[in-house]
Amino acid sequence: MEVSRLRLLFLIATAAVSLQGCGLFSRGDDAAPEAVPASGSTAVTGEPADQQPIIDPQVERREIRRPQIDTEDFEIGAYYGILGIEDFESHAVYGARLAYHLNEDFFLEATLGQSKAGRTSYENLSGQSELLTDDERDYTYYALSAGWNVLPGEVFVGKNRSYNSAFYLVAGIGSTNFAGDDRFTVSGGFGYRVLPADWIAVHFDVRDHVYDIDLLGEKKIVNNLEAHLGLSVFF
Repeated sequence: MEVSRLRLLFLIATAAVSLQGCGLFSRGDDAAPEAVPASGSTAVTGEPADQQPIIDPQVERREIRRPQIDTEDFEIGAYYGILGIEDFESHAVYGARLAYHLNEDFFLEATLGQSKAGRTSYENLSGQSELLTDDERDYTYYALSAGWNVLPGEVFVGKNRSYNSAFYLVAGIGSTNFAGDDRFTVSGGFGYRVLPADWIAVHFDVRDHVYDIDLLGEKKIVNNLEAHLGLSVFF
């Protein structure tokens, strides 16, 4: 009898615990999970999520000025410099240049220059001996050359200013009138061109004029070096 009462109490206690556990589980299910906005839904800002920029850069646009180089192919100008005539001292030289630009890399050029030869060391030492008359000391040359713009680019002056430029090589043939005779001449050298504006160019050139001469009793090849500064315009 006592055992039956104990079993009854145990069953009642077990049933009470089971009912309490079910109530706890049912209250946990009633709590709704936090809603997660789906893709494309309106966020807190009021804009669609897929239209909100991750980064909104404020970039100040810089004004770029394109170089306006004259499209004309012809170039004409003048130059002035120093010409060293071998055995006859160095004197001023001046001349004119006409060029035709085939394209951005190559050009053809015609030059005409004039100078005056000085006295040789023999004439200076002997005092009265004159190897050449005054007219024969006139030095005139012309050359037809081909040029190649090896290093086109820009030269910068200050922080915000740049000019188009080019380093070029030239080589050609022509004739030199000196000491009363015309002499076949081969010339070559290099130059640097800067364009301060779209229609004007400043040149610095170094040339070598090579020809045969036998004026001093023996035939030899002479090298007459020239350096000049020039100005030209496009037309």
